Amino acid sequence: MNKRFDNIRVVLVDTSHPGNIGAAARAVKNMGLRRLYLVSPRDFPADRAVWRAANAADVLEQAVVMASLDEAIADCGLVVGTSARGRSIPWPMLNPRECGEKIWREASDHDVALVFGREDRGLTNEELHKCTFHVHIPANPDYSSLNLAAAVQVLTYEVRMAALAEQQEPYQHLNDWDIPPAKVAELELYYQHLEQALVALGFHDPDNPRQTMTRLRRLFNRIRLDTMELSIMRGVLTAIQNNVYRLTGANQRDQDKPRKVD
Repeated sequence: MNKRFDNIRVVLVDTSHPGNIGAAARAVKNMGLRRLYLVSPRDFPADRAVWRAANAADVLEQAVVMASLDEAIADCGLVVGTSARGRSIPWPMLNPRECGEKIWREASDHDVALVFGREDRGLTNEELHKCTFHVHIPANPDYSSLNLAAAVQVLTYEVRMAALAEQQEPYQHLNDWDIPPAKVAELELYYQHLEQALVALGFHDPDNPRQTMTRLRRLFNRIRLDTMELSIMRGVLTAIQNNVYRLTGANQRDQDKPRKVD
């Protein structure tokens, strides 16, 4: 069981109060986890974080500080982002119980990230689009604002409950599939490649993107491409580009650099 806990990381994005980092570290250790990633924390390391962590100071000492969310989740096969509200484009959504079960089940096969946003406004739409699933804690609608550490406690508790439940009834794991799922970093390169090909075809206008790439991200996140499928799709895109450049007389070496995915 302990080895699988080591494949689960809690990621805090742009946390403003060091006390919340310390309290989150305590919640992480309470539930048997130990990996804490901090993306651009406003004030860390800080004495207040250590004080709030109590006996979880070792989790703080081992915390990994990253400059971007992309770096923090690049090698993960599953990313679940916390979302406090509905979105204009619905994303595959989990409740806390489903979240805990999915994280624990997939942690046997690859690294998993549970991502929490800023105290005042959560994760941005762009950050949420990088997540495979979203999770929403159904708090009292009359007072639904949860403290960051409290949210970490709720969701890591569900992970632990899933771990305990598996002792009674083992889950079917992803290693029953023939090929492992693609990592986040590989998917990001695919989305850049996909946008390039769609621009070359004249299907996608990067100056008037609408929500094309967002909806395509949602589609492929829902499918959960494995590494072989991703390789095939990259090959298809390359063949499309080669034919477009051949027909238009363009030199493939003069392709524009990858544009930022919207």
